[in-house]
Amino acid sequence: MKIIVGSTNRAKIIAVRDAFASLGIQAEVEGIDTDSDVSSQPFGDNETMAGARNRAVSAIKTGNHDLAIGLEGGVKELDGRLYICNWGALALPDGKVFTAGGAQIPLPEEVAQPVRSGKELGPVMEIFTSRADIRQTGGAVGVFTDGTVSRSDMFSHVVLLLAGQWQFAAGNHGRQGQ
Repeated sequence: MKIIVGSTNRAKIIAVRDAFASLGIQAEVEGIDTDSDVSSQPFGDNETMAGARNRAVSAIKTGNHDLAIGLEGGVKELDGRLYICNWGALALPDGKVFTAGGAQIPLPEEVAQPVRSGKELGPVMEIFTSRADIRQTGGAVGVFTDGTVSRSDMFSHVVLLLAGQWQFAAGNHGRQGQ
């Protein structure tokens, strides 16, 4: 099976590779740079989901792949706090697209405030952690869960939700009840 990820971000590619491997699905996974066609800092579930969908749809059009995965991280306001949110999309060559959302945790105010003021979470986190590679590794979720959940882990869960929907639609119901 050939899977294309609509990103060259290492954390996202690892997430897809790990998720499919955990399902026992042998897959060749590669990443390609795609445009999300949303703002550089997606705000809200709708924009973040649209970014994931746009990445998956764009990626599936790039070649001969069985499916494409788009993953997008964003932020959203909820109950007066700024939360991270993340969405994924799985696109098939026939145009079918599955979507799923994942974990959400609140950001500390010292990180939330600059993001609310228009800065991207990634660069804010680089300043906060003094690490230049934060988006490629643990991400904000890794920092604020004390390493319990990495960015790849968070996205892997979304990919599993996508893969499960894809398998269900294909009639592969063998994992039910497990």
